[in-house]
Amino acid sequence: MEPCFLSRSSTNPMQHFLMLRSQLTDSDMDYERPNVETIKCVVVGDNAVGKTRLICARACNATLTQYQLLATHVPTVWAIDQYRVCQEVLERSRDVVDDVSVSLRLWDTFGDHHKDRRFAYGRSDVVVLCFSIANPNSLYHVKTMWYPEIKHFCPRAPVILVGCQLDLRYADLEAVNRARRPLARPIKSNEILPPERGREVAKELGVPYYETSVVAQFGVKDVFDNAIRAALISRRHLQFWKSHLRNVQRPLLQAPFLPPKPPPPIITVPPPPTTTEEHPVGLLEDPHCADVILVLQERQKIFAHKIYLATSSSKFYDLFIMDTQNEETERPIRGPLSGRELLMRAASFDVCESSDEGDRANLRACTSDGTLKDSEGGRRGRLLSSWSRAFVSIQEELVDDPLTYSPRPMTVVHMDQSMQLGPFRAVLRYLYTGQLDENEKELMHIAHIAELLEVFDLRMMVANILNNEAFMNQEITKAFHVRRTNRVKECLAKGTFSDVVFKLDDGTIMAHKPLLISSCDWMAAMFGGPFVESCTKEVLFPNTTRSCMRAVLEYLYTGRFCSRPDLDAMELIVLANRLCLPHLVALTELYTVTVLTEAAMMGADIDGDVLVYLDMAQFHGAQQLTGWCLHHICTNYNSVCRKFPRDMKAKSTENQEYFEKHRWPPVWYLKEDDHYQRARKERDKEDYLYQRRQCKRKWLFWNLPSSPNSNSPSSGSSAVI
Repeated sequence: MEPCFLSRSSTNPMQHFLMLRSQLTDSDMDYERPNVETIKCVVVGDNAVGKTRLICARACNATLTQYQLLATHVPTVWAIDQYRVCQEVLERSRDVVDDVSVSLRLWDTFGDHHKDRRFAYGRSDVVVLCFSIANPNSLYHVKTMWYPEIKHFCPRAPVILVGCQLDLRYADLEAVNRARRPLARPIKSNEILPPERGREVAKELGVPYYETSVVAQFGVKDVFDNAIRAALISRRHLQFWKSHLRNVQRPLLQAPFLPPKPPPPIITVPPPPTTTEEHPVGLLEDPHCADVILVLQERQKIFAHKIYLATSSSKFYDLFIMDTQNEETERPIRGPLSGRELLMRAASFDVCESSDEGDRANLRACTSDGTLKDSEGGRRGRLLSSWSRAFVSIQEELVDDPLTYSPRPMTVVHMDQSMQLGPFRAVLRYLYTGQLDENEKELMHIAHIAELLEVFDLRMMVANILNNEAFMNQEITKAFHVRRTNRVKECLAKGTFSDVVFKLDDGTIMAHKPLLISSCDWMAAMFGGPFVESCTKEVLFPNTTRSCMRAVLEYLYTGRFCSRPDLDAMELIVLANRLCLPHLVALTELYTVTVLTEAAMMGADIDGDVLVYLDMAQFHGAQQLTGWCLHHICTNYNSVCRKFPRDMKAKSTENQEYFEKHRWPPVWYLKEDDHYQRARKERDKEDYLYQRRQCKRKWLFWNLPSSPNSNSPSSGSSAVI
């Protein structure tokens, strides 16, 4: 209580009393309230063990994250004056412990050993002695420096030993050291003290032991409530007449702290490879795997690919489909023609006109059905002038491959004479990539070719560029890729325009070399390098099923992962890793984890599947799936060991060490829980025996014989409790 002086010049004693009353604060009133015990609690310990944080957590209900605690260090700033200037702190100091109203006053101290703390120790009711579980020296100083100092200045005050920073026992120390303030001493894993070390020191000193974590808000209330109990018990021995202190318990046992279950690792999918434009353009410049030749102005030849043209332009799609149907229709050998048919066909032939190019010198045009024939009568092509203005004719020829120089059949399409090479290449670039360069000079020629080919989106893009609205072309490009993706999936399902067949374990599947080359480097090396597969139409893929290969082809064609009911996720990971597709591997890992998680949520037992996936994922380099499987086994360690003891023992040494290090609940918690259960049983037994002794004492006290001089009729009776 602050001293207050009365003025002698005043003549009214009542005014002096009112002035004195107004100067008293709520903290002063606590000393005068009946049955309210004021407890002075002094907190001591080494520097940076968490004393001030612990006081703030109790007095101010301050909650901080681990990063805030590690990035900053608050020196001793808590002052006893906080109870006078802050009403909230004063209100939080009041508590009820074992039906006793108390007002807890916390005193912070310096952690320097050479500082004089005798003023803080004066008239203290209880001392909380702190150390850090991440600093073994602080525990050593408890025995050698702090406890002797406490017993020197306040020998009768009870002591509570507290291990602070409990959250560092299960935290990621690498991340903790990165987040700590500069020049701070790094925390090592071998320096983390187990709970039994602190308990041994507490047993040696004969004091209770507790652990706290300001981050997890664990043990803060336990520490100060039991410190209050220890102070009240000590006060009860001196002030035995206070009846409200009779029911105060001795400091209670603290249940061990179960660290939170670590969250499962997040499966991250890397960004897809940015080959949407680069590889198709390179494929357009490189005539490899080309199956169609576009002839401009009867002399300029451009090698192209049916699958790209057909999936980007409806006109090209109809042209190639019509050509394919005509081949299938005329493939059977026709019987001898009747006389009427011979006369009609002969009347329809016209005179064969000579041409400049040698490859068309022996062709004869039919004006009735538009069919081109050579001199031997075999079918070679078809006139298209009446079908579309963009095309003149289409035919099949044996053309020398520009890379191998070996003849192979290719489709030759003669384009309209009005098409020029530069604008036509810009149109082809759009058909391959869906984009149009804004700096193109011959936009009107490009629009003309787009109109002939009925590529209306390209004509719209040209109009946007001419109107200075090129930003609108991005939406057109997105729509282009959506339509093309759907057409590519349709061609994959039907095998249209395919030029390679994969022979698998359970069948075959047709594919398209140009799309594979432009979307997979492994496929590009196989089909574009000096390998046998580059010249053959059948490729053997052992140990692969049709469902797995179809999933890979759909990913390469569309850039998306499509799940199937019959899909084996681990087989797909193996194939994707074999084809060097990390993005597909990540997508498959995410799909596998999602399926396993959903199955676990439905109540299915996935422990056996996780054990199988772990071995295969580690062997085939699926790192994220490996991490998830390890996390699942560690967080369900006891149940997995109980169900599959042989499989767990058969794991590698590295996996066994990882399980022991990261298992949940951790080993130290299981030991602490076992010790707590045994100590609790002993405490219950002691309390039971104590209660029996108390009952016997009361019974003997109330059954004492009455005085012989008493003539009361009830002198021989006993009181009933």
